[in-house]
Amino acid sequence: MELTLAHWLYLVGTLLVILTMLFRQNVVVPALVMSFFIAWSFTGSFLEGIQSIFNANLTAATELFNIFLIIAIMTSLLRSIKSIGADTQMVQPFQKVMKNGTLSYWVLVVVTYFLSLFFWPAPAVPLIGALLIPVAIQAGLSPIGAALAISLAGHGMALSSDFILKVAPELTASSSKAIEASAVGEQTLILSLIAGAVSLSLAYWMNRKTIRPPAKENLTEWENSGDGDLDISADDTEVKTGKYSPVFAFLVPFIFLIIVTYVVIATFSDLVPAIEDGAGSSLVGGTALLLVIIMSLFRDYKQTLQEVSDHIVQGFVFAFKVMGLVIPVAAFFFIGSGELAGQIFGTDPDKTPSFLFDLVQAGQTFIPNNAFFTGFGVLLLGMISGLDGSGFSALPLIGSLSEALAATVGMDPATLASIGQVGAIWVGGGTLVAWSPIIAIAGFAKISVIDLVRKSFIPVVLGLIVATIFALIFW
Repeated sequence: MELTLAHWLYLVGTLLVILTMLFRQNVVVPALVMSFFIAWSFTGSFLEGIQSIFNANLTAATELFNIFLIIAIMTSLLRSIKSIGADTQMVQPFQKVMKNGTLSYWVLVVVTYFLSLFFWPAPAVPLIGALLIPVAIQAGLSPIGAALAISLAGHGMALSSDFILKVAPELTASSSKAIEASAVGEQTLILSLIAGAVSLSLAYWMNRKTIRPPAKENLTEWENSGDGDLDISADDTEVKTGKYSPVFAFLVPFIFLIIVTYVVIATFSDLVPAIEDGAGSSLVGGTALLLVIIMSLFRDYKQTLQEVSDHIVQGFVFAFKVMGLVIPVAAFFFIGSGELAGQIFGTDPDKTPSFLFDLVQAGQTFIPNNAFFTGFGVLLLGMISGLDGSGFSALPLIGSLSEALAATVGMDPATLASIGQVGAIWVGGGTLVAWSPIIAIAGFAKISVIDLVRKSFIPVVLGLIVATIFALIFW
């Protein structure tokens, strides 16, 4: 297909978004402006160009609403757990295990990983930071060691696969009809575990000499320090503990453990019926809403109607704070897909070009026909896209680009997309970007977030390299 002015504007827009990320600036304005120019150029109408800005964002919001919903629901559940006082009791068994610095490090890894799979690390970190970091430090783990364990396990290993909520895989697959979210979810789970095992082990080894013998003086010294970059204020959720708090402290994780076990068995074996795409999120979300209602009934049945509504509203507020900026950026990248661009421009999808795919096809003679080069190129692109501090905004781009590049090297597009997703979220999700949510971890640990990023760099990069090599060799 002959490249048009709209194609070149899409290329300029993509490069502009990446360049803006490199300069640590917000990419919303470039995405909106370039969406307008592309639509104006393609339709030939100034007014339709203006209308397409709205249509693109509406299309993106429609495509991504299920993602916003699951985030809101799980945040609502976390607030319900806290309001009934079950959050503290959920972590008490782990506090008894944290006898020394080494055990504390790996306990933090395990607890953070599993909580982050269900609640995402951003809302889960305050619970872990407030309740377990002091225990770990008294047991001899250094503040930087505790921060590394939480950051790499939560914002890296758990978030990069997003295996339970499946927000990330659905975003990656959203702009490509050749990539299934389930395939991306399965492959990113394996890649994230490999990257996590390498980075967490290396981080522990590099900081093992900072571990001290258990002593109350460790905690006293740490409490008197004040090097953190963020002052974590208390949540305004009213806590009302009672005789049912221990029940829900056991019941909530037990129910979700059953769901996780079922999803894993269904994904990797034929022992139980398979879960269709999106069904896992629906199962988790529906269960979470029922638990919110049940906990409210046992907490104060007279206030159930108002309390459940408040938790859900607060969940949506958090969801839009976290994901709201993704909409205009995703809207720009959705224009690269012919089918979605047709919806945005109001044209026949069969006659609307796939801008990104056409550009890659036109430039394929300049791309080395080598799987390793392509795989590490997508990894690098993902890591660069993560510089915006979220790791999610460019996932639709990674999906589209992976589909286009896979055809030139004979690879599975889901594999390339998985490599790019893992790279984007490990960096932007909060391990190598100081302006990301890991500032909360640094605040709880009372350390400099710059030091946390610096200590994370080598373990994370080596972990991503090993995971990418694994994907290219075995897939």
